Amino acid sequence: MSASWLHRWPVLSLAVVVWITSLPGHAASQQNNPIIVAAQPVGQLAFFPAYRASANVEALNESRISAEISAVIRDIPVKVGDVVKQGAVLVQLDCRNYELALQREQAQAKSIAAKQDLAEYQLLRAQKLATQQAVAEELLKQRETDLAVLQADARSQKAAIGQAQRNVDKCVLRAPYDAIVLERMGQVGELASPVAPLLRILDAQQREVSAKLQEQQVDSIRDAKQITYEVRGITYPLQLRAITANIDSRERTQEVRLVFSHEKPLPGSAGDIVWHSQHANLPAELLVRRKGQLGVFLVKKVDERNVAVFHVLKGAEEGRPAAIDLPGDALVVTQGRFRLQAGDAVSLQ
Repeated sequence: MSASWLHRWPVLSLAVVVWITSLPGHAASQQNNPIIVAAQPVGQLAFFPAYRASANVEALNESRISAEISAVIRDIPVKVGDVVKQGAVLVQLDCRNYELALQREQAQAKSIAAKQDLAEYQLLRAQKLATQQAVAEELLKQRETDLAVLQADARSQKAAIGQAQRNVDKCVLRAPYDAIVLERMGQVGELASPVAPLLRILDAQQREVSAKLQEQQVDSIRDAKQITYEVRGITYPLQLRAITANIDSRERTQEVRLVFSHEKPLPGSAGDIVWHSQHANLPAELLVRRKGQLGVFLVKKVDERNVAVFHVLKGAEEGRPAAIDLPGDALVVTQGRFRLQAGDAVSLQ
């Protein structure tokens, strides 16, 4: 055998191997020796992920109560820690100056009313004389003008009385809502002014839960049917009220606001919100990548044979459980998946 023949021997050997494997008998032998895999129905593998995030209970209102008028403080009947109902008296001011002002405006209104009665009588008298042509037209016009001026004065005085009454009402400061008294800044005998707060109160009824969530958490809580707030071993049902329409540029989170269905923990409580996704997920370890896409291998019957079919999971991420839309009886390959390619014949162990 010549040296050139020996040199070409590996190439000829490879060609012979390729020719042999292309024969129908070899293909049949590959079908007769499928890849052995293990598989389970989706219904046995799927789960609904639970999510948890830190959250705080926040009162909707925290107010600093100030006087709207300047007056000496006569009484502050509430103390720090008191829980008061809406409309309860928080501060009483010395109201004598404003009560005197109200009486003065009321007396002025009576004076205008008396003058108005006289003007109406004089106008009526002048109108009668005018029908007899016994009074000058100028005098009739004067009587009409006098009455119109007094009517305008009466309306102005009515507004003045209303303002004076409002000032008297402002002598008593009342709770704008059911509240908890947090701080008392004013003292009896001091002069209250509109710029100085006298009390700090917190809304005792209207409370919400605030939490900052990552993007994937926001997507899952949007469709969650059951959300709870857990603090000190106690669970409170929640309802999602709003997802803020902005993302925190530093933390890359979105704030969600939730309201309590029934009982509420104390404002300022720190706990966790817990919810379950409504979308079935497969464990992250079952995912494989083929042609740059993540998915799972399914076992399907094709011409009486079990064949591996690659099912792409849209939106799947490496190392994270993936949401699925597969029927519960679909067979997912759990062992032997890394050796598979789409279309491979498989045998279930």
